[in-house]
Amino acid sequence: MIDKLSLIAVYPEIILLVMGCVIALVDLGVKSPQRTLTYVLTLITLAVVAALEAAYAAGGETFYGFNKMVVVDPMGGWLKCFACLALMVTFVYGRPYAAGRDMLRGGEFFTLGLFALLGIFVMISGHNFLVLYMGLELMTLCSYALVALRRDNATATEAAMKYFVLGALASGFLLYGLSMLYGATGSLNVNTVFNAIASRTVNHQVLIFGLVFIVAGLAFKLGAVPFHMWLPDVYQGAPTAITLLIGGAPQLAAFAICIRLLVEGMLPLAIDWQQMLALMAIGSLLVGNLAAVAQSNLKRMLAFSTISQMGFLLLGLMSGVVNGNQLNTESAYSAAMFYAITYVLTTLSAFGIIMLLARAGHESEEISDLAGLNQRSPLYAGVMAICMFSLAGLPPLVGFYAKLSVLQALISSGLTSYLVLAVFAVMMSLIGAFYYLRVVKVMYFDAPQGANTGVLVAPADVRVVLSINGALILILGIMPGGLMTLCAQSISGIVKTLGT
Repeated sequence: MIDKLSLIAVYPEIILLVMGCVIALVDLGVKSPQRTLTYVLTLITLAVVAALEAAYAAGGETFYGFNKMVVVDPMGGWLKCFACLALMVTFVYGRPYAAGRDMLRGGEFFTLGLFALLGIFVMISGHNFLVLYMGLELMTLCSYALVALRRDNATATEAAMKYFVLGALASGFLLYGLSMLYGATGSLNVNTVFNAIASRTVNHQVLIFGLVFIVAGLAFKLGAVPFHMWLPDVYQGAPTAITLLIGGAPQLAAFAICIRLLVEGMLPLAIDWQQMLALMAIGSLLVGNLAAVAQSNLKRMLAFSTISQMGFLLLGLMSGVVNGNQLNTESAYSAAMFYAITYVLTTLSAFGIIMLLARAGHESEEISDLAGLNQRSPLYAGVMAICMFSLAGLPPLVGFYAKLSVLQALISSGLTSYLVLAVFAVMMSLIGAFYYLRVVKVMYFDAPQGANTGVLVAPADVRVVLSINGALILILGIMPGGLMTLCAQSISGIVKTLGT
């Protein structure tokens, strides 16, 4: 018998699963090339699920279902709520783009997106190794299919093949590492593994061996160096709407699975995995920023930008516990959570502009395609400028506060090595400012070229959402306290329940 509490824990997942199947069936009768009915039903579903998750998270309670295989807590609730909102925005931006590229012959864009979100939900709520892995595979399998959605496009098919092969390799790493942990601790439950490691009765060498494979698998999902090789090719090769779907909500799931495995499951091994994260953070900041400078393709540049941004996220994750002292734990992990959320918010807006510029037969993916955008539309040029300034970390935008909070967590640890890392991160940000500001320069100071000279017109829903998206980047930079408090309270709930 399934108890009532277990059912309550998975109500949002049940709604997503049922509505995903219902929408797939309803879509069979939809004749509109815009898939209007499918689109509306999808947005309604996402809005309902987001509201339900927000209600769960606002309650502030933590409870478990299915014999502690699933957890409902404020962190999971807010991350799932934001993932729903990110997917809603992706569909709003992506529908006109997809319709113009014959990607809406069926409703796969919407239904596979919903099932990918279901995988994200399972990843965020999973409190058992098998549940976490199932969620990860559901999300990635849907992502592979979405990248290849343009079946007649050789570039998209090639990107899907690369993504599939490298993704399967990373999944194998993660699964092998989890199996090593199971062999060492005798349990698949995250809390039981935490207590077994904390007891110091488990073979340490086996734990470290498994930990290396787990961190490698997580690094692939984050796109961190040296497991970043898939990200630029997939970002560039996939249709832009799918690139945004991959680079948006799944980043929140990647952060969540890092917290579930590394913090809730293996915090007693922090001294070991922090060193791995530090090396990957250094590599990501260095490779991401230097490689991005050389890019002329905007999507590829944003891919390397993502790699460098994940370096900052890793810095937040690695600065939580120093020499067994957990005083810095909540501020560090809440800074990392804040960084993940605000990065997704900025990414949505940037790729929204790229899709808006695209037209029939032309993708507008080169940086030069933005030339004279301010003359065509001051509003959209302003939104893109806000995105670039935020990614560069310039005040008073939210990207500045996100980077500042991570640097504060590093410095407050009191370690000289962490202070050096903070200085290195600032230096890399200065390099990153070059390629972000180059985009702004092209938009405002270069003359429009070729067919990129007409007035830019967007559908009403895209125009409204894009304006709100850009405004939030500015508002949250000026007044970050509310979101930062929400992140701090969410992480506080995680820390209090460690090992229980």
